[in-house]
Parts: sequence; C-alpha cells; structure tokens
Amino acid sequence: MHRYFPFIEWWPKVNSKSLKSDFLAGMTNAVIVLPQGVAFAIIAGLPPVYGLYTAIVTPVIAAFFGSSWHLISGPTMAISIVIYSSLSPLATPSTSEFIELALLMTFMAGVIQWVLGISRLGTLVNFVSHSVVVGFTSGAAILIGFSQMRHVLGISAGESSQILDGVIHLIKNIQNSHILSVSIALVTGLTALVARRISKLLPHLLIGMLAGSFLSYFMRGSEPGVALVGIIPNDLPPFSIPAFSFVNMRLLAPKAFAMAMLGLIIAIANGKSIALKSGQVINGNQEFIGQGLSNIVGSFFSCFMGTGSFGRSGINYESGAKTPMSALFAALSLMLILLLIAPLTAYLPMPALGGVILLVAYKLIDFKQAIKIFKASWQESSILIITFFSTLLLPLEYAIYFGVLLSLIFYLQRTSHPLIVTVAPDPNHAMRKFTNIKRIKLDECPQLKIIRIDGSLFYGAIDHTLNYLRSLSNSGSRNVLIVSSGINIIDVAGAEMLVNESRRWREMGGHFYLSSIRIGAREFLVKGGYYDDIGSENIFETKDQAIQEIFKRLDSEICQNCSVKIFKECKA
Repeated sequence: MHRYFPFIEWWPKVNSKSLKSDFLAGMTNAVIVLPQGVAFAIIAGLPPVYGLYTAIVTPVIAAFFGSSWHLISGPTMAISIVIYSSLSPLATPSTSEFIELALLMTFMAGVIQWVLGISRLGTLVNFVSHSVVVGFTSGAAILIGFSQMRHVLGISAGESSQILDGVIHLIKNIQNSHILSVSIALVTGLTALVARRISKLLPHLLIGMLAGSFLSYFMRGSEPGVALVGIIPNDLPPFSIPAFSFVNMRLLAPKAFAMAMLGLIIAIANGKSIALKSGQVINGNQEFIGQGLSNIVGSFFSCFMGTGSFGRSGINYESGAKTPMSALFAALSLMLILLLIAPLTAYLPMPALGGVILLVAYKLIDFKQAIKIFKASWQESSILIITFFSTLLLPLEYAIYFGVLLSLIFYLQRTSHPLIVTVAPDPNHAMRKFTNIKRIKLDECPQLKIIRIDGSLFYGAIDHTLNYLRSLSNSGSRNVLIVSSGINIIDVAGAEMLVNESRRWREMGGHFYLSSIRIGAREFLVKGGYYDDIGSENIFETKDQAIQEIFKRLDSEICQNCSVKIFKECKA
C-alpha cells in the first residue's frame, strides 16, 4: 500500500502544529507562484492562465504520490523554454493548435515518467552524484537570483537570455536603478530576516512581502514606475481531454521523451538538494511515479508539463513546511486568490517578490558542502565546478547531463582501476592480520607474493589487473596468492583472466592461488566451469588454510635459510 499510496507514510505525522506550518508555507508559495506561473506560461508560448492552472493541479498530485515532503512541482523556466523551442516550429504560439500539442506532449511525457517509475528504474538517479547536485543547485540559485535583479533594481530586461549579456546589460544600466524599487526589495529582505531572527515559526517570507507591499502602497509605488504583478485571471482549471492523434503522437514522441527525462532529472536534483537540508531520503522510483502522474492528470486540466521548482521548493522548506500538505494548501490558496482577491494581488510589487526570491536563492547555495568537497577530492571538485559553470552558461538540461557524464567517467575510471596492494601478516596483531606493507613496514616471504584486490574483476578492470600481475612475474615472483575478500563481482572476462593467469604461472614453473572468495563470485566460477580450470587445489576458503597448504609446496631449502620467518608455519 505504501508503494501505491505513499502519502500513507507521512499522513500520521499530520497534526495541528504541522498543519499550521504547512498552511503558512502554502500561502507563501501561492503568492510567489502568481507572477511566476504567468511568466512561465508566456515563455512556453501559452496563454498566461495556463501557468496558474499548472501551479494548482501539478504540485498536489506530485506531492501526494512522490517521495519528497518538501518538493513543490509546477511550471518552471527550463521546461517552459524547452516547450517553446520544441513546439514553435510546429505551430504558432498561443494558438489552439499550439495548446493542443503542448497538452498532448505533457500527457506523453507523464506516461513515460510513470512507466519508468513502475519499472523500478529510479536507480538511474543514483548517477546524479552529490557534487552534481551541489554544483547545479548553486548555479541555478544564481540564475534564479539574477532573474530577479531587474525587478529589484527597477530596470528593463536585456534582450539576450545569456547570463553574461545580462550582466553587461545590468552594469550598463545600473545608474538607471529605480530608488523606490530597490527600497522595497531591501525592506522586504530585511523584514524577512528580522522575522526569521525573532522566531523560526513566523512566516518570515510572507511577512517580508507584506512589508514591501505596504511600503509600495504608502509611497504610491504604482505611479513612479514600480513594476506590479498585473491583472490575474480568476478562472479555475477546466477539465479537458488532450487531443489524441496518432500522427501528432508519433511526431511528438522524441520530444516527449527528452522532456520526460529533463523533468525527472530536475525534479530529482531539486528533491535531493532539499533532502540534504531536511535529512529525508528520496525514493527515485516513487518520485518518477509522482512526477508522471502529476503530468498525466494535469494534461486533463489544461496544464502544461511541470516539474520540481528550485525556487518554490526552497521557499516551501524555508517557510517551515513539515509535510506535503503544504502543496495542497498552496493550491487551495492560489484558487482562493484567483476567485476572491485577484484584483488586490494585481498590485503586488515585483521588487518585493524579487527580494524574497533573492533570499531563497542565497540559501540554496550550500557553501559548507562545497568547501568539504573541495577539501576531500579533486575529482568531485571538478564535477562540481563543471556542473556549476555549465548551469550558468548552458541550457539547464545540458548542465546536468555534463555533470552526470563526468561523474560516470570518474566512476568508470575508479572501477577500472581496482586497488591492488601487497600484504603480509602483522606480527604485532593478535590475529596476525594481513596488512598493507605500505602502511606498516613488514617483512615479506621471499617465495610467496601475497596481494589483495579491492574492487570488481570485470571487463573494464582486466588490463589494470593483468599489468600488475605481469609486473610481479617480471620481477622474479613465482608464487602469488590473491586474497579475494575485496572482490565483489567477477564477470566472464574476469574469470577468463584468472584462468589464463593460472595457466601462465604454471608454465613459468610457479603457482597461482586464490583465497577468501565471496560466495557470489565463487558460485559464478563454479557454474561457468572456471573453478575447475583454475584448479580446486589452488583455491582456498580462508587465508590461514591457504598459508598452511601453500607452505607445504614451497622450496624447503630456501625456507631453512630464510631469516624473516613471517608465518607461524615457518617457526614450527
């Protein structure tokens, strides 16, 4: 039941205290999404009211059937841009034909997401590493904040959508900043910070927006040029069936698949970034199902494709949301705003919204995690930096793709180079534990080289392992024991390598031994006949058993003249 109805898991946590927090967070989110929904619909080439429809229906379904407790889905800039670029060559924006294609593509993308979820392919999100999330979140936060600077400063937007061109445009026009707009944004931000400092239970973002709105009203902000939200339509999402057409479905199939994958990656990246702060564990499969159902249902209520929103999810968490009920309250609040007080919200100053979003964008940048990554690993640091700058300079979907691709490259590099170390028994350890001789200087047996392989013996790791074994034989070693407790997986290529090496060492007059093989790897060797090819007499259950039997096969004359005597058998 939890798999099909995930809200059963968090529903017992709902109480009067959580409902209060969720209600305040939902109201804040509803006010925030008003101008965003309109703007994103226009960017997508759709009538403005479609953005509000998407902000009402999509987040509720995604919240109740997804896994994240704080993720808020709905219209986003990245999806809107992709919708416009995908459909504008096929139909004129804002026309009925364009709307039909957008809703049909939303339905198809939702089905693809849902199928991936029920097929248990949510593990794909494991390839979105922590460094990718931190880099992408930081870059997206800067983009979100930068997109609000024109409202905060009260200057016109540049013609180019590139951030570098936008920065140049802002620098050139900063002297034209509107003092009242800047004042409203500052008052909004400072009031929100003060409210947050007074009590974390206060809806500080909503309080900040109210303070900015009152300042705008008393200073007659609409007259001297302060940008306002404008007239908001007051219609609720109507039920309508997507215009199914085999011709259009075949035409939209590749676009819908790309949209589905982009939406999932953005949603998971958003969910994981919020989960880093909340401590919640995200279920990729369930999130796929939630996103898919939200778009399937949304397409029947005039919604274009939605996904997780960085800005609104951050606001939801920072506003104190406890459960996904905040998404329901946000939808209900938005519906009430549209029905009852739409004329009043039309006078909400954009600089106040800009000030709130700037605060949220700043909090999305996780400086502590970034510093830890930079200290821990140059590879993870490279992933973070490349993802960050790709987010700033490239379309958002490419930024994530680049980060994931680089993560895969480093992962394959690590797995194709399993750690191989020379070990020897530590005489100071009670159990004479086999220890890496590079960590502690230990004597080695002159007749037996003992190594430990930590990693998988699959086709990608064969060359590295072979080169190491060849270097041992070239250095004069004639007997080698591989402690295999660290080998997780052996595939056909790895098994064939072990057989060939066993044969090669025998031809050199030496011996090739294995010990401590894990059950799964042992079963694979037995079923494939590789166990017999290597020779059961050369494979041992434990290290102790291996040393006892191998010692009997060593040259006794060399043993008599040996001074190290590292094994118990030597002294006996």
